[in-house]
Amino acid sequence: MSTSRDNPLARFSAFIWGIGSFLIFTVLLLIFWANRDQTSTLEDAAAAKRYETKTKVDASQDAGLVYKEIEPGKKVQVPPHDVFELVGKELASTKPVAVEKPEQVVPGSATEKKLAAAPAADTSAIDKAPAADVPIDPVVMEKGKAAYQLCGACHNQQGEGLVGPPLAGSEWVTGPVSNLILMQLRGLQGAITVKGKEYNVPGGMMAMAYQDDATIAAVLTYVRNSFGNKASAVTPEQVAALRGEVGKPQVNAAELKKP
Repeated sequence: MSTSRDNPLARFSAFIWGIGSFLIFTVLLLIFWANRDQTSTLEDAAAAKRYETKTKVDASQDAGLVYKEIEPGKKVQVPPHDVFELVGKELASTKPVAVEKPEQVVPGSATEKKLAAAPAADTSAIDKAPAADVPIDPVVMEKGKAAYQLCGACHNQQGEGLVGPPLAGSEWVTGPVSNLILMQLRGLQGAITVKGKEYNVPGGMMAMAYQDDATIAAVLTYVRNSFGNKASAVTPEQVAALRGEVGKPQVNAAELKKP
């Protein structure tokens, strides 16, 4: 005897499941669509606020750039195109002059060659042994520590060396003060031996002559008394005494005093 596959109960169950799935799908679709509309509405509102703000800013800027006559025949805050035209005419009629600041001397220029041919500065007074047991000013050390953040990019923040040679335990750091000042004012190029190892950084060390005398003195004092180093402080007067070296080519190890 064969069993019939046409079972009304099975067909009714399948129908109910189908209706249920359709309803669930419809509800999910409606929820998604409602959220999509809400997101779109919020974005439109935010965009409208941005456009409103931009309109106000543009109007404010335009108001500040129009002609304003403060007295008969005298106007101020002219439109930019008039300013550009005036500045352009003045620049075109101005005769260029040589830059006087030595730290802006162009490498290879006649001025740099003239400076390079000048006699070396007398550093004997700068390197004269300081009075014994002179305390290091904590304020100077803090200022030097802040300035050293730039130096640490090459020498490591702990003075262990990175791209540049190490400063911790370096004989050049605790040696003659004039060496460090010259490196700061002129930069350093070529090979230099530190703690028995030769270093030759491509391009060398850049000059830091843009820093004032007090800042250079502070950072050198910090380096000479950090990372296990112990040496005398560097004074702004010592740095000022070698300002005439600014603009000369980068110094090399042969020009420095042996530590």
